[in-house]
Amino acid sequence: MQTLDPQVGGVASAVRALSRGLARRGHKIDIVTLDEPNIFPNEDVDLTIHALGEGLTSYRYSSAFPKWLRDHARDFDRVIVHGIWQHQSFATWRQFHRSATPYYVFPHGMLDPWFKRTFPRKHLKKWLYWPWAEYRVLRDAAAVIFTSEEERLQARESFWLYKCNERVSPLGIEPPADSLGARDIFLLKYPQLRNRPTLLFLGRLHPKKGCDMLIDAFPRGSDFALVLAGPDQIGWEHELRRRIDVDLAKRVIFPGMLEGEMKQGAFAVADAFILPSHQENFGMAVVEALAAGVPVLISNRVNIWREIEADGAGFVEGDDLTGTTRLIERWRDAPLPQREQMRANARKCFANRFHIERAVDSLLSILQ
Repeated sequence: MQTLDPQVGGVASAVRALSRGLARRGHKIDIVTLDEPNIFPNEDVDLTIHALGEGLTSYRYSSAFPKWLRDHARDFDRVIVHGIWQHQSFATWRQFHRSATPYYVFPHGMLDPWFKRTFPRKHLKKWLYWPWAEYRVLRDAAAVIFTSEEERLQARESFWLYKCNERVSPLGIEPPADSLGARDIFLLKYPQLRNRPTLLFLGRLHPKKGCDMLIDAFPRGSDFALVLAGPDQIGWEHELRRRIDVDLAKRVIFPGMLEGEMKQGAFAVADAFILPSHQENFGMAVVEALAAGVPVLISNRVNIWREIEADGAGFVEGDDLTGTTRLIERWRDAPLPQREQMRANARKCFANRFHIERAVDSLLSILQ
């Protein structure tokens, strides 16, 4: 895979969680990334990380990666590729498509037609690459693994030249450890949230996530507070702050990326989690909210929205200003018993669908 840096997105956390889950079942796991060497300490004796150094250009070409595959190809019974459109997927195909070792591909939402509609010029460039590279990568894989049924269906709409063995296997996370003081630690830093109804956004500050709509839709003249937590990789926070008027100035907080107790504290303070994203393959932060018993308010572009709606673990609307406004209004107007039931439903949804052990069971049924 390209990187294990959690600031890039939820895939890194998902790969770590799945790998540890497989290791606990007795499987030897090696993760090969194009990160700089020695920046990720091994966190589990059965989880080995090989950081080969950054690849070149946006394609992340790495001469070290195919060499590593050649040297170690016979060490493994199964190979899993996380992500496409970069050198690691094509190099894996070249090494294994005619070998006795099967390889599997997680596209992680990279075949979503949203990219085709939003970046048509880039999609045209992908077409020049698709027939001789990624099409073959998917066609010859033992299975192409989608993390939701919605992702599987959406993937068929990006390229008419498309053939693969489709399977669905959800991602998962470990249940959060109890931290009784996390709420107090978070409120100590942000005391203005005390006794306020609070909505939590957790993710990269990026136009794809709909943060601008969220600010525009947020109710003026109310007591609601909004926490917009996440790394600002493209310098968008300044633009978002410009959208905040005087009424919202004391009720919208940008704490940056949250980890550990601060993240747990944010979930403990939140009345609901909100993500009006225009495109979200899985939504690891959504699953983290469910694990914490926090109802989720999401757009129907978050690919696990069907599961959320079916389990009554939150509200779902469209990914526009009207839909985002409706999400907040539905939560604001929901009676207390309904909110409490949604909290219980959130925990059940996590336990039944997105607990790491469920994800490992599902993946092993495909690999074996």
